[in-house]
Amino acid sequence: MQFIMPLLLILMATAALPRATAQSYPVSGVVELLRNMQSELEAEADKDQEVYEKLACWCTTNDREKTKAIADAESRIADLGSTIEKMTHLSKMLTVEIKNLEKEVAKNQESLD
Repeated sequence: MQFIMPLLLILMATAALPRATAQSYPVSGVVELLRNMQSELEAEADKDQEVYEKLACWCTTNDREKTKAIADAESRIADLGSTIEKMTHLSKMLTVEIKNLEKEVAKNQESLD
């Protein structure tokens, strides 16, 4: 930034001179190069701004989508956790019931014999 400011001051000073007079100075080639560099930098800055705006839009959209996906996944995890608990309890109950029925079947089988 410190380098650009003096260059811009030189450009502004030489811009005030008429073209015929400016070309008679040895530094006029350097001034012309600086002018070209300035216009190129401005064009690059415009392109960079466009790219930045596209990326900022993408980031905002992507952030919203990912935040929603995370919230949905966390809700699904909670639902699956409660389902696992219910099924575990049911499994234990059915295991006990199976054992009781096996005992009953064994008693009934003994009474038939």
